[in-house]
Amino acid sequence: MSPLIIETPSPNYNDRKLPISMLVLHYTGMENGTAALDRMRDPDAQVSAHYMIEEDGRVFRLVPEANRAWHAGVSDWNGIKDVNSASIGIEIVNGGHEFGLPDFPDVQINALIPLCKRIVTAHNIAQQNIVGHSDIAPERKEDPGEMFPWTGLAAAGIGLWPGEANGDRRVLFERGDRDRGISLIQRGLAGLGYGVALDGVMTDRTVAVIRAFQRRYRADKIDGIVDMETLDLVSRLARLV
Repeated sequence: MSPLIIETPSPNYNDRKLPISMLVLHYTGMENGTAALDRMRDPDAQVSAHYMIEEDGRVFRLVPEANRAWHAGVSDWNGIKDVNSASIGIEIVNGGHEFGLPDFPDVQINALIPLCKRIVTAHNIAQQNIVGHSDIAPERKEDPGEMFPWTGLAAAGIGLWPGEANGDRRVLFERGDRDRGISLIQRGLAGLGYGVALDGVMTDRTVAVIRAFQRRYRADKIDGIVDMETLDLVSRLARLV
């Protein structure tokens, strides 16, 4: 059953320039939901999202889905630079890294899942286009963070999941390395949607993208280093796209 929607309009939106093809999940990264809601409704802040989900499971709608909310900022996914125009944004109340990276309560996730399912179905959003803020802005953002239960969402049919990691963490490539093999993982990440250059060099950008990938799919070791386990996870996900 879809949760009851509490209408809390924000003035911070404009017209879309692209059809909806993405769902972007965030944490609020603020002290509490009231502060986050106030900020997203403040015209001077110039930020918003379509929905916000409180820790107790209440769902607030700030911007109609037909409009372009301002949640993604400078970002990139599957070649789309104006992610705000192409996406629905959901802010999930959680203090994030600045406030100790708390767990997401079950009641909150239980409200998120049916909302995501409805949005994905209504807009025919591909599973690979269900992303976190850190996926689309890996050099700027870390949300929804390594504590976010991506596995639970995938089990409910929301987003891709590669299965269990294989534990093989023999290092292949590190920052600054140049090798044709680096192009292999870059192509794999780009095929999933990540904005990464195909230059065969472990640049700072490539390291940031790998860290974002690990934050989502291997949260216990986020180091930006390509090891056998990371390469295997990328390869398995690529077969699902």
